Amino acid sequence: GGLPQVTPVTTSEEILKARSIVNEVYIDEKIEQYIADIVFASRYPERYGLGELKDLITFGGSPRASISLAKAARAYAFIKHRGYVIPEDVRAVAHDVLRHRIGLSYEAEASNVTSEEIVSRIINKVEVP
Repeated sequence: GGLPQVTPVTTSEEILKARSIVNEVYIDEKIEQYIADIVFASRYPERYGLGELKDLITFGGSPRASISLAKAARAYAFIKHRGYVIPEDVRAVAHDVLRHRIGLSYEAEASNVTSEEIVSRIINKVEVP
């Protein structure tokens, strides 16, 4: 038996058009600040009332993490047929975007704390606009 035949489901032109539309999804300044706060809280948890996380994190999200979180939130809003991002979009994609951008300390690993739990605690604590 040979390899199965693959049938394309879209064209490269359609993908580029969709990407262009996703980039036009509106993000309010308050949502941009919310995204920045979430990422900043992964670096400086004590400034967000999450001091208990300080010894569990060796490094947090970078400015690129904020950019990625905004892009993912835009794409999620697009999939949900909205031309604008809401806080729930940010929360829906935060784990996928941030889980590998948070370094866990030996203490966290010894306590079986996961980056998923860290992200959950951050998004549950950072004030929603």
